[in-house]
Amino acid sequence: QAQLVESGGGSVQAGGSLRLSCAASLEYIFESYTMGWFRQVPGKGREGVAGIRGDETSTYADSVQGRFTISRDNDKNEVYLQMNSLKPDDTAMYYCAAAYGNIRNPLWETGYTYLGQGTQVTVSS
Repeated sequence: QAQLVESGGGSVQAGGSLRLSCAASLEYIFESYTMGWFRQVPGKGREGVAGIRGDETSTYADSVQGRFTISRDNDKNEVYLQMNSLKPDDTAMYYCAAAYGNIRNPLWETGYTYLGQGTQVTVSS
């Protein structure tokens, strides 16, 4: 059964950094999947943060462009989100997602099949 497990969340002051990890257990070879990171705050919908295809092409939301970097290790079946220059507005629950194949827009949640349980990121001012 497919499973995504996030880790690396925590509390940090504004300007700090965190690195999120997502360990994936999926049906097919890991590099066949587009992987994404989403975030959600209470009372709002989930927002696409970054996505990376099997060929390692990546897409970012405007709000994180230049501060966040998504990467993947196809040998370890893991995807990462390096978050630098964090702001209080980045506070959210962060989720890892997986979609088989190259989806049209990696920032659209509707393209994904699997979603992890999330890891909390809190940025204080």
